Amino acid sequence: MTTHLSVTTTDTLLQYLAAQQRRILGILEGLSDDALRRPVLPSGWTCAGMVHHLMVGTRFWFVEVMTGVRVEPGVDDDFHVPASVPAVSVLDAYRQVTAQATAAVRELPLDTPPAWWPEGVFGDWRMDNFLEVLQHVLVETACHAGHLDAARELLDGRTWDWEHGRLADPR
Repeated sequence: MTTHLSVTTTDTLLQYLAAQQRRILGILEGLSDDALRRPVLPSGWTCAGMVHHLMVGTRFWFVEVMTGVRVEPGVDDDFHVPASVPAVSVLDAYRQVTAQATAAVRELPLDTPPAWWPEGVFGDWRMDNFLEVLQHVLVETACHAGHLDAARELLDGRTWDWEHGRLADPR
């Protein structure tokens, strides 16, 4: 199937993704290491762990799947951030890795098939082109940004203010 969408479409989708990535960093702005590591929902994930998961996922889909460049061995739990790693360094790594991953795919035509696929990992499910991968990363990032917004509200009552592009104080 050939996708008849333009580079402008790619740029637009990547801009939406970048906005969600900035939102994630904004949501977590000013939280202490302790707060970034504190689970606030019954499933036990932490804000630092969620950002690590998003970083690993973005690199996996854009760099490994779409360009075929294997970056590192897979991790068993990409939500885990070792105690020896400062939580703020996870945020810094997220900024760097997402920028590098985006740069790796920015010029790909949307109908480009994956250069590599992790056979046996997802059962019969498969994405066929860059458009599907980009949409997947965008949806996952936006979904998890919402999770982080809820976590931030539980931590200190602050939420993301879309109108002003910043954290809002509790009402």
